[in-house]
Amino acid sequence: QVQLVESGGGLVQPGGSLRLSCAASRIFFSLNNMHWYRQAPGKQREWVATITSGGITNYADSTKGRFTISRDNAKNTVYLQMNSLKPEDTAVYYCNVKMNRNFWGQGTQVTVSS
Repeated sequence: QVQLVESGGGLVQPGGSLRLSCAASRIFFSLNNMHWYRQAPGKQREWVATITSGGITNYADSTKGRFTISRDNAKNTVYLQMNSLKPEDTAVYYCNVKMNRNFWGQGTQVTVSS
């Protein structure tokens, strides 16, 4: 069974930064596109960013220029560097891989507040 474990969330002031990590196991990590999603209270889960197996990245308009997705295939880990954080970035952030079905991690809470 695929396992995805997120970490790195926390409380940060507006304008601050956080780096999220997602460690994957039981998959051929380097062959898979990896994704970050987020879900704010009372809202639907939304896509944040994708990095392909070849390292091509894509971002939601709301995060473009502030967030950076990257991967370390040697560590089976995908990262999300978040800069210039805003209160509206507050959400639970989830790592995702799409194989025969969607696999999700347990999520990590990010709270942006003064």
